[in-house]
Amino acid sequence: MKNTIYLSLLLAGFHTVAHSQLPPSDHNGHDPSDTKHHIHHEGEAIACLKLVPNNADFAFQFFREVTQETPNKNIFFSPVSISSAFAMLALGARSATQSQILEGLAFNLTEIQEKEIHEGFHNLIHMLNHPEGGVQLNLGNAIFVTEKLKLLRKFLDDAKTLYQMEAFTTDFNKPTEAEKQINDYIERKTHGKITNLVKDMDPQTVMLLTSFVFFKGSWEKPFKPEHTEEREFFVDAETTVKVPMMYQMGRFDFYFDEELSCSVVRLHYNGSATAFLVLPAKGKMKHLEQTLDKETIQKWSDHLFQSFMNLYFPRFSVSGSYEISDTLRKMGIVDVFTNQADLSGITGTPELKVSSVVHKASLEVDEKGTEAAAATAIEIMPVALPPTIEFSHPFLMLIFDRDTNSTLFIGKIVNPTIAS
Repeated sequence: MKNTIYLSLLLAGFHTVAHSQLPPSDHNGHDPSDTKHHIHHEGEAIACLKLVPNNADFAFQFFREVTQETPNKNIFFSPVSISSAFAMLALGARSATQSQILEGLAFNLTEIQEKEIHEGFHNLIHMLNHPEGGVQLNLGNAIFVTEKLKLLRKFLDDAKTLYQMEAFTTDFNKPTEAEKQINDYIERKTHGKITNLVKDMDPQTVMLLTSFVFFKGSWEKPFKPEHTEEREFFVDAETTVKVPMMYQMGRFDFYFDEELSCSVVRLHYNGSATAFLVLPAKGKMKHLEQTLDKETIQKWSDHLFQSFMNLYFPRFSVSGSYEISDTLRKMGIVDVFTNQADLSGITGTPELKVSSVVHKASLEVDEKGTEAAAATAIEIMPVALPPTIEFSHPFLMLIFDRDTNSTLFIGKIVNPTIAS
């Protein structure tokens, strides 16, 4: 009988606050020429950007699976957290187990070599951990191992070098103490945003692998709190809730997609992060979520234009906690959860399998940042009344890192008054 790795993935909360104006850009809200300006090591950028289409495909495939499983609930997760953790696991996988993991992460192994994937994630993690000013972003991995389990030096060295992994010895025979050690580590790494990630641990666990990402972005031009007012949000045909609705009038990157019947507003954070706010027409959410892909994001980016408008957007806080092994099985990652698992690259013997995959995420959106700034701006108002875009029914929110074109977070907000 195989021992089990309890594999845990998580994401920390992020805190958003206002917007700036940047030119239209490529499929993740980024001008490719701008990348060269921001990235100091071109080789690092090339290795990292090679992962972009695959990571985007994985992100939207995973989103489609999760929305089918939970059609009428808030969804929030970090695809880059999930994919980096499983890519790290692939370092220790062999044979069909390894190819299933990498192909499940949307890599075509006839087009990209395993070595290139790991180098790409190494550079991605390095770049995400060194963002431009204005964004706080921490991405990393840790492994907690029972003392009796001896890991191969090559796996440890590669995981530390490529995935910035930290390793800790843990006594899983004392589940309460083990849980506290792991949860305290994660809480510290996510600045208190993710708490109690693991609970009711199986004492048979011999190893726990965890991935975390913490993001905090501030808007360049805050929404003014005095403009926030309580307004109605229409959850569905029968349910209406009151939400604190933020307000701002100004020029925004905007596009209306006639094919998908949705309005797209792009807001930039200080630094290298961008938010796409997507409001489908009522009754069109299901079609949008089942057709959303990287080509759609590309189309939106190519067609955005500056539009003067009244923007209403809710202040809210949501979190999601998921056991995602079934979702990953549907995406082709199967053997690693069974007795056919071959993780012999971790310990030298194939006596391991993954028992559980937990992903926990939280999101906060409000008017302003933690640092106050004073500025004076005079807007020239058009004579005609500007149009109004009000996010008063279910919408999508996608967060991208412009320097790496990475999909950091995907959320569907059905009811902003429900925190989890």
